[in-house]
Amino acid sequence: FFFSGFQVAPETKAVMKWLRSIPFVLSASLHGGELVVTYPYDYSRHPMEEKMFSPTPDEKVFKMLAKAYADAHPVISDRSELRCGGNFVKRGGIINGAEWYSFTGGMADFNYLHTNCFEVTVEVGCEKFPLEEELFTIWHENKGALLNYMEMVHRGIKGIVSDKFGNPIKNARISVRGIQHDVTTGN
Repeated sequence: FFFSGFQVAPETKAVMKWLRSIPFVLSASLHGGELVVTYPYDYSRHPMEEKMFSPTPDEKVFKMLAKAYADAHPVISDRSELRCGGNFVKRGGIINGAEWYSFTGGMADFNYLHTNCFEVTVEVGCEKFPLEEELFTIWHENKGALLNYMEMVHRGIKGIVSDKFGNPIKNARISVRGIQHDVTTGN
């Protein structure tokens, strides 16, 4: 198993296999080191370009998902530019990942390209490695935003694709006119 020229760790392989076996549609990766919500693509279409906007065909959906989190977060939604994450205030607390900084091998890009799962990355605070006594505050700052984000799973089109006898069709390809990114049905 290789991904962008690097050996994939066993735990990453396990997550990749899990994502392919269960039809997840929404996920989030939690990081520390900033206060912003990023969305795919995280890897620039032009690998030599840094800070280059690289939208997916589902740009509008990803922006909506990222905003759902950011708008429900008490600090990310704070309009002060002097706070942690303040340099993202004019962007509404969200940014296309590659426009912030480009990197290869991210789960959000993998999920979008190889599964039906749309993932954003949530930078939960400016401390890369917060102290234990800070975790309670970080949890409370993110709890409502996480719940609001999870509720987004109910947005969009959902249903059962079945044959003329009413039997579900596994791995049926679903296309939306104007969006060059198909999804497939689950089990």
